[in-house]
Amino acid sequence: MSDDPFHHGVLIPSAGHGVPDREAVAELAGLGFTDVWAAESDRGDAITPLAAVAATHPGLNIGTAIVSAFTRGPATLAQTAASLAQMAPGRFSLGIGSSSNVVVQGWNGIAFERSYYRMRDMVRFLKDAFTGEKVTREFETFESRGFRLGIVPEQTPPIYVAALREGMLRLAGREGDGVILNWLAAKDVPRVTEIVRTAAGGVAKPAVGVIFVCPSENTTVVREAARRFVTTYANVPVYAEYQRWLGRAADLEETWALWSGGNRAAAAAAVPDHVVDELIVHGSPEECRGRIEEYRQAGITHPALMVMPFDPELDSWEAIRLLGPSPRDRAEPGPSSRTGTA
Repeated sequence: MSDDPFHHGVLIPSAGHGVPDREAVAELAGLGFTDVWAAESDRGDAITPLAAVAATHPGLNIGTAIVSAFTRGPATLAQTAASLAQMAPGRFSLGIGSSSNVVVQGWNGIAFERSYYRMRDMVRFLKDAFTGEKVTREFETFESRGFRLGIVPEQTPPIYVAALREGMLRLAGREGDGVILNWLAAKDVPRVTEIVRTAAGGVAKPAVGVIFVCPSENTTVVREAARRFVTTYANVPVYAEYQRWLGRAADLEETWALWSGGNRAAAAAAVPDHVVDELIVHGSPEECRGRIEEYRQAGITHPALMVMPFDPELDSWEAIRLLGPSPRDRAEPGPSSRTGTA
């Protein structure tokens, strides 16, 4: 586990990449990146690229941001996490979230029910399993009879809880080792991290912030593409409620109504520029680094940049190169917290 309080991460695969290019990943540490995260949606899985990074680049921390608490069974998820933790001792963080009805039920045919309780039960199961003791326990959403990990991690990976609104945020504070946040502006960060801190009894836990970034000054093109991306997520029920809770209902009501009526093109066009600009970091590399630093100063301890292909003329790996932290960023880290791994 690194003693360096400064973390600067990037999500891979990004913009359609599968297993990351070995030479490109090798550049990350030299660019000032400390962490590599992987997400799971409709592209590659999160585990394969992290295993590749762990095997070839021991100087980088790795983490999932996120894998779903629904789409892998409890024992399978524990085995997966233990394997990665053994490949990268002290450098792996397990980020889990409930995901959404679209991914869980629509794509995987698994009932998306009682998501808070599923998350709580999965966190508790994983903590029990990581001890190496046999887990025979009836949880509220599943039961485990006699599972014991055959590979006990040398260093137990921290569990980061992906959270949107109060219930999950409090769960992250009470039972997680940290929280994973996304789809919020820098100005929203203090509100959500305060809920986590309060639930943790006043302890400031690590906060991973997935930040969507496109370092391009082609503003019109970037906003048009980003508007479609925002619209797609903003109409997923869990994210719609999240944006309502964050106070964007007035800005997004027209979009929601048009989407509900089947006019998706008009729904995207109705997203105001200022909403796009709040939720998507774009502009020159210097402007983007400044916006990322705003997140850090607001309470994000582990920025995780997701480079977005909103400008077709911008190569995704070149964009990552442009977003490496400056020496000043490293000299002036944001709010301190207990150091996690990735």
